[in-house]
Amino acid sequence: MDSIKEISVKPIQLGTNITLQPPLSRCGQGPGLVLLRPASYEGYQQHNTSLDPEPRQKWAEESFTIAQITLNFELSGKQEAIQNLIQEARKGLADLAECTQDDFALLVYGSKTDYASQFELALNEALVNIKKPIALICFDIWDITSTAQLVHVSGSAKPPRCENQTSYQYTDVSSAGFVIPGHSDFKYSTAGVSHTRSLAFLKKHLCGPYFDLEKIWEEHTYFEFGDRSVEKTMATMVQEPYVNHIPTLTGGIGRARLSHFYLHHFIFNNPDDTELDLVSRTVGIDRVVDEFIFSFTHVKEVDWLIPGIPPTGKHLRIPFTSVVNIRGDRLYHEHIAWDQATVLVQLGLMPEYLPFPYALRDGTTPAPGKRFEFRVPAAGEEAARKLQNGYSVSSNEMFEYKVREVDDK
Repeated sequence: MDSIKEISVKPIQLGTNITLQPPLSRCGQGPGLVLLRPASYEGYQQHNTSLDPEPRQKWAEESFTIAQITLNFELSGKQEAIQNLIQEARKGLADLAECTQDDFALLVYGSKTDYASQFELALNEALVNIKKPIALICFDIWDITSTAQLVHVSGSAKPPRCENQTSYQYTDVSSAGFVIPGHSDFKYSTAGVSHTRSLAFLKKHLCGPYFDLEKIWEEHTYFEFGDRSVEKTMATMVQEPYVNHIPTLTGGIGRARLSHFYLHHFIFNNPDDTELDLVSRTVGIDRVVDEFIFSFTHVKEVDWLIPGIPPTGKHLRIPFTSVVNIRGDRLYHEHIAWDQATVLVQLGLMPEYLPFPYALRDGTTPAPGKRFEFRVPAAGEEAARKLQNGYSVSSNEMFEYKVREVDDK
């Protein structure tokens, strides 16, 4: 198993304006990306309260070799300066053994207000005189010549339809800063969607890097449930990962808390007969989505799943869904969901009826000394059987459930 130390490959400073970052993946190599950013973006990382790192680190975790160019306002309007910096950045990439090809992609962060008014013309002129990027990603509507271009547009502005251009509009954000952690306009969920789209675009035009996401996910789960090793489990994850068990709000945010969670609440808390029975799997560009049956005998307290409930000896079969985000060849996060009601039904802890403290649809209220109760719309083990085989359990029987009136004892 590869060491955690591989995550911490240090950046290399080339002069004042260029930073090289070798890949932060386990394989340690990948195609080159040149990132252009305005100098105003330099300070945002110190205000970042999310686990999302700045773009240089994030793309390095995706197993790209990065050359980041920072342009102050004055430099951003000078064609010769931009040309020299891109050439120096490309040479820096070429000199790194970790960079696997001569072709590169260019990502232009920021909006027009972040650069000098001459930036668009200066960049275009600079690209005329050097080897052009094989692909270009922008976060504003620029008229920049490129072979293939992806544009992420914030707000209501409509990008023009151009040949070789793919565009996405994000009306829920107000500026190009929505992808920059620490920026006042940063929006975690929208940034995540745009990152996946950018990643698919880059992999297509740079021919990788591609990884066997199923193998990475199965390796991770083997170390959790088979080998039961906290250290090896964490070694399959990026520097700052997280796990979110949605129904119980359990898991861990960041390496230290997640390591503690795995050690004290998960890896050694699952009963010996725990099994995961896969029902379906969908593999995307950076995600694995599983439907599976999680089963075990409740002979010990499983606090991440049913916190505070002592062992009952009951055998449980629970339908689960997991959405796993993989960054490069390491896991970034797991979103795990299940129906907690079916767990409580199988444990015999969910009453068949519960009080209904409202008037009925027609305004009827309980008679004096009476109360309404509703039949709880929750299934037990049959929910697992229906996930595995939709024909094995009849559909729509809960449609017959009614509110009843009983003595108010």
